[in-house]
Amino acid sequence: MLGFLKEPVVVTAKINVNLVALTVMGLISRLWGLCYPRAVVFDEVYYGQFVSLYMKRIFFVDDSGPPFGHMLLALGGYLGGFDGNFLWNRIGAEYSMNVPVWSLRLLPALAGALCVPLAYQILVELHFSHCAALGAALLILLENSLITQSRFMLLESILIFFILLAVLSYLKFYNLQKHSAFSGSWWFWLLLTGVACSCAVGVKYMGLFTYMLLLAIAGLHFWHMIGDQNLSNVSLLCHFLARGLALIIIPMGLYLSFFYVHLALLYRSGPHDQIMTSAFQASLEGGLARITQGQPLEVAYGSQITLRNVLGKPMQCWLHSHTNTYPIRYENGRGSSHQQQVTCYPFKDVNNWWIVKDPGMQQLVVSNPPRPVRHGHIVQLVHGITTRYLNTHDVAAPLSPHSQEVSCYIDYNISMPAQNLWRVEIVNRESDTDVWKTILSEVRFVHVNTSAVLKASGLSGASLPEWGYRQLEVVGEKATKGYHQSMLWNVEEHRYGKSQEQKEREVELHSPTQMDISKNLSFMAKFTELQWKILTLKNEDTEHKYSSSALDWITMDTNIAYWLHPTLPAQIHLLGNVATWASANAAALVYLCLSLWYLLRRRRKIYDISEDAWQLWMSAGGVCGGGWVVNYLPFFLMEKTLFLYHYLPALTFQILLIPVVLQHLSDHLCRSVLLKSMFSALIVAWLSSVYFVYCTFSPVTYGQPALPLTELKALRWKDTWNILIRKQ
Repeated sequence: MLGFLKEPVVVTAKINVNLVALTVMGLISRLWGLCYPRAVVFDEVYYGQFVSLYMKRIFFVDDSGPPFGHMLLALGGYLGGFDGNFLWNRIGAEYSMNVPVWSLRLLPALAGALCVPLAYQILVELHFSHCAALGAALLILLENSLITQSRFMLLESILIFFILLAVLSYLKFYNLQKHSAFSGSWWFWLLLTGVACSCAVGVKYMGLFTYMLLLAIAGLHFWHMIGDQNLSNVSLLCHFLARGLALIIIPMGLYLSFFYVHLALLYRSGPHDQIMTSAFQASLEGGLARITQGQPLEVAYGSQITLRNVLGKPMQCWLHSHTNTYPIRYENGRGSSHQQQVTCYPFKDVNNWWIVKDPGMQQLVVSNPPRPVRHGHIVQLVHGITTRYLNTHDVAAPLSPHSQEVSCYIDYNISMPAQNLWRVEIVNRESDTDVWKTILSEVRFVHVNTSAVLKASGLSGASLPEWGYRQLEVVGEKATKGYHQSMLWNVEEHRYGKSQEQKEREVELHSPTQMDISKNLSFMAKFTELQWKILTLKNEDTEHKYSSSALDWITMDTNIAYWLHPTLPAQIHLLGNVATWASANAAALVYLCLSLWYLLRRRRKIYDISEDAWQLWMSAGGVCGGGWVVNYLPFFLMEKTLFLYHYLPALTFQILLIPVVLQHLSDHLCRSVLLKSMFSALIVAWLSSVYFVYCTFSPVTYGQPALPLTELKALRWKDTWNILIRKQ
């Protein structure tokens, strides 16, 4: 029974020495001196703020993309014991001792290091020689710009890692297709493709470009499978469902999970939640939640409410009034109603309170039982402090003369009667009998007499002059097509009014609410709102000293100064390996010209290379050349501030194209032994030049050693490069 113990248990394994050596060299190149400089480097000042907010569980919104990349950076801080206490306000600021610099920079460095063996494996899976694969890995290893970007708390190296992992996984899956379909390894690589694509998109939306490329390639491959008569209809259906599950359903689920974890971690109110809706803010601990906790849910006649405009950008504001009136005449000579001003005020104030009144009754308190206001009901809105009614009439607004002025009505005993009836329209209602709910309902107020809609027009225009205290204009918008968010309002603070006397009511308006009711949003509601904010909330793009255009990237006519030592000439720049960039451009041009030549010749039934070589050439171009195109051309359509580091994913694919072209030239154009020997010698000389350029620029890649001024000036190979020279 124990006979198996008579023989030793032997485990054998194949070790690819090339792969191990490349991984080790990649780790050394990216991890060496990782804590230097112990100061904030370029965009670390940006991403570091988010890491601190994660450590403190404070909610934030970053319009640059999804949260997965930020969470990975925060994971490094968590593993290093970072408490989040550091002021990220200046590039070059020295890190305090509580900041685990090595830990914060570790994950981007590891991702950058692993890109080296990934490049090797991609070329192997494309059926190129190990020599070509080794060349691709060495080019990635010696690319100065990729080294610089991966050694700091930045996201590009993580993005490129997941992009390359997705490409490699799909190639491995595809190569298993013919002989091992639906095997364990087949499923593993297919599922890993979807996971890596989702992670790439979760780091930055730039990952979507490669994801779309892989979906297109997968679709093309499946189209070819449809024509395979050896596959049954059932088999084709299984293949289709497997790809749909792994490449669409799972990535979507994983993408949602990033936001789920993000929202679960950031449960505290912070400076960024003001751009979210009141319902979202109320779901966070502290902030608005402290104010709104316990409010009545249903708005009733007699309710005391504050009305927040749903748009919330460029700032949040509340419907507001005060005792001051509109001037009799404006500066342009137009007249006004001289009624009490109504504005949208970007701060919480007692003058933001209004009372919902039933036009058929005089009481300003909630009855027992309360009578809820429903969609379509007619109400009057009474200003809580001045007790004047919200009103509009056919008088031009101060800043928007094509819209009606909104005021609180003052009876001057002239021929301008009050027009203060408003119809409540709940835009996000589920039925026409829906009750107006605190925080949750988005409401339009339609003026009964004129059909004008209450609108915070000041959110998209200028503020009122000094007579309006620079507050935001509110108008009655006559054109009511659609539901622009500036026309929508939600009740934020709410209490049931109990005091009929004005003095008692003023005291009531200053006091907090007491009733207890929960208004937690579902995850999907929070995800939808947050996703929409990320996609639509754009900071004002300002010209940056180191911003550039997409045309500047190909020839590297620009650079970025990442860090400068406060006293020494030591500095770090985002600069690429000139030899590699020039070679990548040449390889792309050669590939394009050769492909066009082959296509023309094949059209004439002239076949210069075998069908297998042609398929290899086209598949490699589809992956490497296609990866460059989809990661580069979209930037010509983007209206945003661009930097050189945006080109790095495209550059990575372009670098992979170099050994593809070189091996093709060697195999099909160098037909004699002499030509092959000469070509090999040229490749060795070219690789030596790549290594020379890497060594030359390594002082500004790693920031050390500090070079004397003469050597720094010598590094300015192009007049457009901004190498920092201190005046003596």
